[in-house]
Amino acid sequence: MLALSPSVLLSVFAAAQVAPVELAVVERRDIVETLRLSGSLTSPYSARLSPDVEGRLVELEVDVGELVEKGDTLFRLDDELARLELQQAVAAEHEAEADLANARRRVKEVRALVQEKSFPESEARSLESQVERFEAVLERRRAERAYAAATLAHHTLKAPFGGVIAARNADLGERVNTDSNVLLLIAIDRLQLDLRVPQGYFQRVAVGTPVTLRLDALPDRAIEASVSRIVPVSDPDARTFLVRAQLDNKAGNLTPGMSVQAVLRVGTNRRAEVVPRDALIRYPDGRTVVWVAAVENDKYIVRERLVKTGLIFDGNVEILEGLAEGEQVVVRGNEALRQDQQVRVTG
Repeated sequence: MLALSPSVLLSVFAAAQVAPVELAVVERRDIVETLRLSGSLTSPYSARLSPDVEGRLVELEVDVGELVEKGDTLFRLDDELARLELQQAVAAEHEAEADLANARRRVKEVRALVQEKSFPESEARSLESQVERFEAVLERRRAERAYAAATLAHHTLKAPFGGVIAARNADLGERVNTDSNVLLLIAIDRLQLDLRVPQGYFQRVAVGTPVTLRLDALPDRAIEASVSRIVPVSDPDARTFLVRAQLDNKAGNLTPGMSVQAVLRVGTNRRAEVVPRDALIRYPDGRTVVWVAAVENDKYIVRERLVKTGLIFDGNVEILEGLAEGEQVVVRGNEALRQDQQVRVTG
């Protein structure tokens, strides 16, 4: 058996004591408080669609679950009588136009005779008054024609915005009126999240405050958004106020009603030293320490340092006492270190 000299054994033992570690630099950053809330997605537009006139449903272009674009025809009522009324209005308008043209022609002829002193002035003025009456009649007939055309158009309902048909409450052949909710249309291309925030944060939450969302239906996906509106009215019972965030859903991956876990990143208006959470070691007696690494004689030596911590955010921890900006702390391999131990930096 080969025997090793004491110097070789000492070298082997020293090499075994050099622990591999990863380091991180203590940074001074803006401190952010993370506020965890829950809510659900809702649609900014939800419309119960009823006809503007009473009638029998003769065409139904959509069904539950179908996507529609703004301006798409959704349903149409029987418009036979409305079309006849429009034809009558158009005919009456043409008749009024003809009467007015004839009256203007007669006035023109009579004015020529008045110049020749062969026609009384009073009768000429009477004919001019008839022109004014015919002009008023034509104006009324045109309004009646426009009203009839609008009534006919109201027998067809078009989508006021793009969305999905969430409910249908009538079938072909049914007679519906202005109180009948024939369809329920919900917009889904852009959704909103309403959050009830404790009123103590009212001065610290603003439009643009970052919000990170996680949905129960998509647990592995984080969605970044921001506060788009704050309702400055506090709920006296819950002691909260309303915060709203908008989400783009053009891809259609989200739907109203989904449960959401939201994290608001609220500014604290202060700066402090921060380190990664992995740098901390907490003892049962309540102490929190980090291992600080420093170069001595071209070697990294670690020493335990007692610290006082603050807020936790974005995987970092605020250090209130115990560390200075620029120092290096161990974030990997700090589980079994000893005071004044030499370490080898691996990352």
